[in-house]
Formats: sequence, structure tokens, C-alpha cells
Amino acid sequence: MPGKRPNFLFVMADQMAANALPAYGHRLVAAPHIDALAQRGAVFDAAYCNFPLCAPSRFSLLTGRLATRIGAYDNAAEYPAETPSFAHYLRLAGYRTACAGKMHFVGPDQLHGFEQRLTTDIYPADFSWTPDWRAPDERLEWFHDMANVVEAGPCERSLQIDYDDEVAFAATRKIYDLAREDDDRPFFLMVSFSHPHDPYTTTKAYWDRYDHDAIDAPRVGPIPLSERDPHSRRLYQNYDRGRYRVTDDHVRNARHAYYGMISYVDDKIGELTAALDACGLADDTVVVLTSDHGDMLGERGLWYKMSFFEQSSRVPLIVATPGRAARRVARNVSLVDLFPTFLELAGGDVPERAAPVDGHSLAPLLDGDAAGWNDTVYGEYTAEVALAPIFMVRRGPHKYVASPADPPQLYDLAADPDELDNLAGDAAHAGIEHELAAEVARQWDAAALTERIIASQRRRRLVHDALMTGERSLWDYRPARDPARDYIRNLGTLYGTERRARLPRRDAPEPDGPGAD
Repeated sequence: MPGKRPNFLFVMADQMAANALPAYGHRLVAAPHIDALAQRGAVFDAAYCNFPLCAPSRFSLLTGRLATRIGAYDNAAEYPAETPSFAHYLRLAGYRTACAGKMHFVGPDQLHGFEQRLTTDIYPADFSWTPDWRAPDERLEWFHDMANVVEAGPCERSLQIDYDDEVAFAATRKIYDLAREDDDRPFFLMVSFSHPHDPYTTTKAYWDRYDHDAIDAPRVGPIPLSERDPHSRRLYQNYDRGRYRVTDDHVRNARHAYYGMISYVDDKIGELTAALDACGLADDTVVVLTSDHGDMLGERGLWYKMSFFEQSSRVPLIVATPGRAARRVARNVSLVDLFPTFLELAGGDVPERAAPVDGHSLAPLLDGDAAGWNDTVYGEYTAEVALAPIFMVRRGPHKYVASPADPPQLYDLAADPDELDNLAGDAAHAGIEHELAAEVARQWDAAALTERIIASQRRRRLVHDALMTGERSLWDYRPARDPARDYIRNLGTLYGTERRARLPRRDAPEPDGPGAD
């Protein structure tokens, strides 16, 4: 790829925990296409989301900024149209940009720099999922509950399967279209699947890829409620509350289905990379795989995300770049680092006119150069169940979690990977605790942020109530295809239209029969 700007295929899975992938050491899950990417790419062993919830995590990734710095506080916060995404800058740099699948863009701007959006979204684009910190005990109708776990198992069909089948078809077809179009610009195609996000269901074909009796139990079993940290107790009170008697069989069913969903996503990734190969694009295309956050999947008795424990906040990140050696990267990185990475791999730095970004390019780490890497990542959580902002700093082996509403947590992940020994308040670790607490205070003004969040929640709930009164207009994206561009119409010759759609492209043959002039 020397001297030629690369294409990009950027694949996101939803709620895919790094520790559930064979590339990260799981011995049971089958994901051969992800393994193939890992075998030829850089695998980041300590990659984190910056916000363990879908929409704010995605907004942070796209803008290279911590979510609260652009007012993205929860799953119903608007992604401001004035905030540039990496797609804006790639377009300015001469890239074709397109996206397919779950974006979770909230607000009337449903493109955010992408020239094309190939599918609608699976989730609403309005303010309906706005939490209310003034009513912490309110049961949120749209919030997760344990029915997803109790009902886990195989199915014939699901909403998520319908959606991701559509996403895979549209994205695979787009790869072929990119190869057929008379456009010399390199491309950036983002493909975002909704699997393996709950509900924990998969088809029988994927269920049957696994021996049910071999499904592993959580490494850390349920922790008694009285011994959990306050945020974990609040999560229980919101999505569990003892409404269902969750058994070991339910947990095994949910984990079994989750592994099946990973295999489903893996097959879709295989379809995309096979299309790159078929079009002769594989040697010119950087393939990146990540997720917006993980899934607790029963560890510690917790489910879903919304916490800073490793299973929730750590994400897979694999960057397969033609011409670069495969390697494992141990340094701490986060999703905000992808914005400057994409721009550097595309052939340049972030332009001077760019909005500030909080991330740093991963390009040196792709080449094995960790000199000067800060090795510090930041996370924040300001959505439902929280009583005040929750902040996370990971530096070296230490993770520090702090909130004005809760006692701090400090873990040494090298010595305690399961995060069972909270070192906060331990005199032997006072130095690192003081250092990371000072870093939290430097990065965030918790009191001012709390005021902004509550004010935003009040405004958005009022706007939503108003927009749901009387005639309703939705912000959701409704893709439109022009059949005249795809099929035969009286806008050109029949055979010319068919020939343009053929891959590899062929010129019209010169007449050489008896009737030739």
C-alpha cells in the first residue's frame, strides 16, 4: 500500500466483550474471521470505551472527544451537528464515506459527515430515552430488565437478525458498488451490527455450534447485594430487583446465546472481507473491528454494561493494516484514539481548523513504537441509574473510579484482574490513589457537569413531550434508493447499463462479424 491512500472497512459490533473472543483468550467461542483479522493485525489488549453505554460511546468515538464535552450524556442526548466527526475530515481529505447499520444518532442530523447511509437505524433518534436524575427511583419503561436473561435461548427469527441481515446485505453490496463505480477516491465504509447486544437469542443453527454443557460459568459468581459497590446495587434495583428468580440454567442459556450471536457477527464479517477479496480491494483496505462497550454477562451477578468493570468497559480493538506486521499491543488505549488514527492512516494529521480531540493516533503503536505513549485513558458515565457523574481513569495497571455520590474504587489489574480487592483507602496505595484522584479533578468539574446534565434532561423531556403531542414527526433516517441508478431504465443503453454493473468491468467488444462495417 506504499504511496497509495488506503480504503477503510470499519466494523462495529454492539455490546461485544473483549474477553468473550478467542482472539482475547476465550477457549470456547468460535470466531474464525475475527481470528484471521487478529492474525494479520494489531490486537489491542487494553482498549476501552470512553462511556459504557451505546450512543455516548459512539459519539465519543466519532468525534474523538469525551462525550460530556459535546453534551452527550446518555442514550437520548443529541449528537450536535456542529461537532465534526472523522467522516467530515475524511470527506475533506478526498474520501468517499458511507455507513450502514446501527449508528444511534440522536437528533435531526442523521448523517454527521457521511455521504451515504445505507440503512435505517434499529433505535429511535428522539429524546424518549432521557433519564431523570431528579427521580432516581422511577422505573424506566425502556430500561433493561432480567426478562432478557430468563427468556434467553434459541429462536427462529428476531428483530436483530432481521436488522443485521439487512445491514450485511447492504454493506456487502456497497463494497461491490465501490469497486464498480467510476470514482477514483478511496473509501471509508463503516458497518455497525446490533449483535451480540441483548436480548440473548440466536438461531438454532448458531446455538448448535456450541455444546450447551460446555458453556462456561462466570469467573466471578454473584456478589451478595450488601457487599456490592453502590452503583452495582443501583443497577440491580433497576434491572433486577428480584422480580425473576434467575437460575444457573438461565445464566448458561444467556451466555450460550451470546456466544452464538458472536459467531453470527463473525460470519457477517467473513462476508464483508470475502467481498473485499472478490473485488481486489483487500490489499488496499485497512480493516478495523471494535465495539461500543462490553457485556457483564453474569459476572459478579451483573448484566449488560453501564459500569466500569472490565467486562463492561473493555472492548476488542483489532486494526489489520496491509503492509504492517501483526502484533499484540499492551498499552492502554481508548475509542477516542480512532479519530486521529484514521486521519493519520489516510495520509495526514488532524487539520488546524479541526475541533480539539482528546485522542491520540495509534499509528506508532501499530508499528511497535510505544515510546512517549501516555498510557492513560478516561471514561465517564452520566446516564440512567447514576446519581452523579461517574469517572474512570486507567493508568498503567491501575484503574480508579470516582463519583461525588459513591466511595472511590481503585484496582490493580495486574495483580487483581477480577477487580475483587478495592485498594481505595489502603495506605500502601495512597500515592497512586492521590495521583488518580487529582487527575479526575483536573479532567472534570463534577458539580458544574451535574448542573448541566440535569438542565439538559429537563429540556429534553419537555421537548419530547411536546413533540409527542399532536402530529408527530420522527427524526429517524429513512434511506432512499433510486432504482434508476441500479437497474435498467430508458436513461442509457440496455447493454451499457448491464456492462457497468458487471465486475470485473469489461469494455464493449469491437464488432468483428460479417455485419461489421
